[in-house]
Amino acid sequence: MPPDPEHAPQKVLILGGTAEARLLAERLIAEGHLVTTSLAGRTNDPILPAGAVRIGGFGGAEGLAVYLRAGGFDRMIDATHPFARRISENAIKAAAISGVPLEQRQRPRWQKQPGDRWRSVATLEAAAEALPSGATVFLALGRQYLDAFVGRDDCRFVVRMVDAPEMPLAFADYTLVLGKPASDPDREADLFTAYGVTHLVCRNSGGPAGYAKILAARRLALPVVMLERD
Repeated sequence: MPPDPEHAPQKVLILGGTAEARLLAERLIAEGHLVTTSLAGRTNDPILPAGAVRIGGFGGAEGLAVYLRAGGFDRMIDATHPFARRISENAIKAAAISGVPLEQRQRPRWQKQPGDRWRSVATLEAAAEALPSGATVFLALGRQYLDAFVGRDDCRFVVRMVDAPEMPLAFADYTLVLGKPASDPDREADLFTAYGVTHLVCRNSGGPAGYAKILAARRLALPVVMLERD
């Protein structure tokens, strides 16, 4: 009896780097599919998903299309971070070039709850302008998002990074905190209190992984400058 084409094993490329992508890789492998997950390589010691792993860029949409065709992939799934706009745009173009079907999975945004003191902004520049003079600001952003705040030398910044930067940051007054976000809001609240944080700046990434800082800010009644998605 021939295999059911809807349930036949497929060769799948996951554009990953998120907790959701790791869970997806596990599930697809358990279903019998051949899975390769692509990671951007921005952190030195990433959590590796099940299956094959590729680290690094493709060289734009054309390079991704070549990789898809050369690898004989049946399907591509974009499960990247909601703010990883470039790779998502390249995935759409690469799917059109290669003919490999693309599925996009994007986690829902966080929704403002009672007790949240959010100021929603559309750009990093607007986020920087929203901070009052004299604020002690916790920047829960990737290193590629920090430049917009460097000019605010009237504020003190607490910057969390997974890996130590190769060069000192350009802020006039900052403290560097190394490590990944805690999943426990009490730990995040303790961190904010220890550093005298008065404002939180973060992206509306959605999902449970980074929500502890939002809960901590709510408990401490901290203003949050929230960078919204396009």
